[in-house]
Amino acid sequence: MMSSSLATVSYIGATILFILSLGGLSHPESSRRGNLYGMIGMTIAVLATVFGPRVTMAGLPWIIGAMLVGGSVGLYAARKVQMTQMPELVALMHSMVGLAACLVGFANYIDPAATFQLVDGKSIPLTDAEKAIHEIEIYVGILIGAVTFSGSIIAFGKLSGKIGGKPLLLPGRHFMNLLGLLVVIGFGWQFLHAETVSAGMIGLTVMTVIALLFGIHMVMAIGGADMPVVVSMLNSYSGWAAAATGFMLNNDLLIVTGALVGSSGAILSYIMCRAMNRNFISVIAGGFGTAGGTVVKASGDGQPAGEVVAISAVDTAELLRDAKNVIIVPGYGMAVAQAQHTVYEITQLLREKGVNVRFGIHPVAGRMPGHMNVLLAEARVPYDIVMEMDELNADFPNTDVAMVIGANDIVNPAAQEDPSSPIAGMPVLEVWKAKTSIVMKRSMASGYAGVDNPLFYKENNRMLFGDAKKMLDEVLVALKA
Repeated sequence: MMSSSLATVSYIGATILFILSLGGLSHPESSRRGNLYGMIGMTIAVLATVFGPRVTMAGLPWIIGAMLVGGSVGLYAARKVQMTQMPELVALMHSMVGLAACLVGFANYIDPAATFQLVDGKSIPLTDAEKAIHEIEIYVGILIGAVTFSGSIIAFGKLSGKIGGKPLLLPGRHFMNLLGLLVVIGFGWQFLHAETVSAGMIGLTVMTVIALLFGIHMVMAIGGADMPVVVSMLNSYSGWAAAATGFMLNNDLLIVTGALVGSSGAILSYIMCRAMNRNFISVIAGGFGTAGGTVVKASGDGQPAGEVVAISAVDTAELLRDAKNVIIVPGYGMAVAQAQHTVYEITQLLREKGVNVRFGIHPVAGRMPGHMNVLLAEARVPYDIVMEMDELNADFPNTDVAMVIGANDIVNPAAQEDPSSPIAGMPVLEVWKAKTSIVMKRSMASGYAGVDNPLFYKENNRMLFGDAKKMLDEVLVALKA
């Protein structure tokens, strides 16, 4: 078994690797290295914990058995889950962190050994102040864990389509949330002053139920269009849940790691909100969105909002062949159609012909932060031509063809032109400023936010209807002809 000093040194090394991992994940070119640092750090952390001084030989087989089961599930998921299912998988993983925090909290509370501390090899009872602090750690840890668990389960349902994306806004919901908070505080006071474990379990159980209901209510009230924010928000919650678990177990590495994840998730949530011109409180209070897009509505006089001009795959190929500058804007439709590899082939062919091809990525494209970057990296699209929205928006007036593949809300000119639109003020990719914009869609349905898109009716816009993979394959064949 590992000595206490060696375990501490291992924890410090793992912490450094986790920090380097976050730094590497900040840029696509260094993301592989960042992932490698994270895997090495986690391996060191797990080994230092399993073979550390706190684990007895009697408990070792149980831990190894649990690791084998968990590792097998993770390996199966990594091999079977499609890239389009990554957002819901991430949400499901967040729920596991929340559940772990709850279980550890309850186990820690009923464990008699938790009321003692080891000093110079001797077990000494905790003082009243130390016991109160430990119980606060348990109470807050289970609270955060329960909210994370139930909220992540609902997010999984929304992202996978099992639950509708339309926000469920109950009457008096803010009053209910406030009442729930007051009840949680009240039972927290009862929990801290409970004389027995059985008495304390009453307050702990009531708080857990309220926290679970709050997590469900909170995410149900958030619309589908805000789901990227929800994913990053739950990422932050899972980090704080892990940190709370670290306090309960007196594990410094878990505290530091949880704080890193929690703070980085909070920063990412802020970035996502800025990208949608929304504040965090408004997202939590109730977002907007529909289950899967609605048919574009007619104007007030009953007439269609405008006329669309359809284009064929062959004509699309001609426009791309004659272009000098092309910007491709991928969206969730590209992920659903698994068209990223065909997109790469088209990109490679155009670049060989001297066409300047670049990709424009909106911060909230897809169903989670970085979703499009991951898809393009999987297809081996060069990192140097994958650019952020702010880097490309000024270039659209000098772009011959802007090709939108399955994106909708992130290229909606209503964000700038219609002050009454739900997405008014949201930064978008200004594809309509290109000489010609081509939007690839299956139908005229709106995007995940359920907001009509005037881009479809612009004079310089063309609609390429059909499955993205099938139509891009036809474009590729026409380009090679």
